[in-house]
Amino acid sequence: MIGAITLLFLGGPLMGNAFAQTPTAAPPTADTGDTAFMLISAALVLLMTPGLAFFYGGFVRSRNILNTLMMSFVLMAIVGVTWILWGYSLAFAPGLPFIGGLQWLGLNGVGLEVTDYLKGSNPAEVVSYAATIPHQAYMIYQAMFAIITPALISGAIVERISFRAYALFVLLWSTFVYAPLAHMVWAKGGFLGLYGGLNALDFAGGTVVHISSGVSALVAAIVLGPRKTHPDRLSPPHNVPFILLGAGLLWFGWFGFNAGSALSAASGTSGNVVTNVATTAFVATNTATAAAALMWLILESVLRGKPTAVGAATGAVAGLVGVTPAAGFVTPLAAILVGGITSFVCFYAVSYKHKLQIDDALDTYPVHGVGGTVGAILTGIFATTQVNSAGQEGVLRGNFGQLGIQLIAIIVAYVIAAIGTWIILKILDATVGLRVKEEQEVQGLDINEHGEEGYNSEFGDRPT
Repeated sequence: MIGAITLLFLGGPLMGNAFAQTPTAAPPTADTGDTAFMLISAALVLLMTPGLAFFYGGFVRSRNILNTLMMSFVLMAIVGVTWILWGYSLAFAPGLPFIGGLQWLGLNGVGLEVTDYLKGSNPAEVVSYAATIPHQAYMIYQAMFAIITPALISGAIVERISFRAYALFVLLWSTFVYAPLAHMVWAKGGFLGLYGGLNALDFAGGTVVHISSGVSALVAAIVLGPRKTHPDRLSPPHNVPFILLGAGLLWFGWFGFNAGSALSAASGTSGNVVTNVATTAFVATNTATAAAALMWLILESVLRGKPTAVGAATGAVAGLVGVTPAAGFVTPLAAILVGGITSFVCFYAVSYKHKLQIDDALDTYPVHGVGGTVGAILTGIFATTQVNSAGQEGVLRGNFGQLGIQLIAIIVAYVIAAIGTWIILKILDATVGLRVKEEQEVQGLDINEHGEEGYNSEFGDRPT
């Protein structure tokens, strides 16, 4: 990374190109309202990463709280740099159907222009990703997605992976798994997406974010093996208020995640119908999340006798995951079904995971992998162009082929995430090693990996 930064600074004129624009007659200017909306949305998505840290941190033993928080927090540092150096170019620069080009390395050519930066590539009619905001505003918004996605994987491998191995893993994973998937679904000319691809519908990341992270989490849990305390000596969550706090921050930040994916706050039309995709996505997000939390609590009450706080938080997150690919394509009533169905399936997926004895510590695959899969399928069923003319009709509108396209996108995401994660982990295991020593795992990763403790030892759960 230091070498790459040095080369970029040596190429000073290239760095200047990110900001120096060739003067033209009356260049298009950014819409101030849309730009403000997108910058706020980007900040909300960034807030989701600390929210995820608290959500995950509440589940683990108190001796591992700092390590778990850091596994999310460090992504803001690692990807915050690599996205600028190479991540954005690989994900969104025009290139091949499966990966972007290298022309935007170091944000070379990525400035404050609002249009025409995609000229010269197919499809010709697409000349920008968001025609009313600066290119760099779009870039930084997408950076927040790239930050939180690998952080989701940490929930499956907490309390046993070394921090050094984890940092190297997310560096490689965000480059070789996330960037190609983001390009295929969201970039111009991508194999799966709406800009010259198969027209798979993924409004805000069902395949790119949740299936990729969920499947990778499952593979990582299998490759690392279970914790020494699994399954006979597992501890209950050490801080349930942290779990609720984290879920609440995720719910709040997710409005930037989904509504922000409209890339504009402006209204439009679909035929004779007035549309506002940002509002549609905002309403669908809240509605599906509420329905999912309610469904989880009902299932717990009926099947287990008591509704739990952990269940409410988990159900809400499942609903957020399920509605992510659908948010900008479905009506509020459809959002209720998306949230309720996703929560129902994830509830039983969590139970089934325990029967398999796979130590996906914080149920990352049952919630994000399964939830993302269900959400992607339901998007192909409930989508309608009446709420978003840029989308596709779903099965209920007579377009049965859309379901097949959604299944292709799901399969591609599963294959790339599973194979890519397995290769990266095997390389790291053979070089730096993946797991901490057994005595360090027993003592806790806070003191051994970071040299500090989250709580005074008087109140902790230090082993005797």
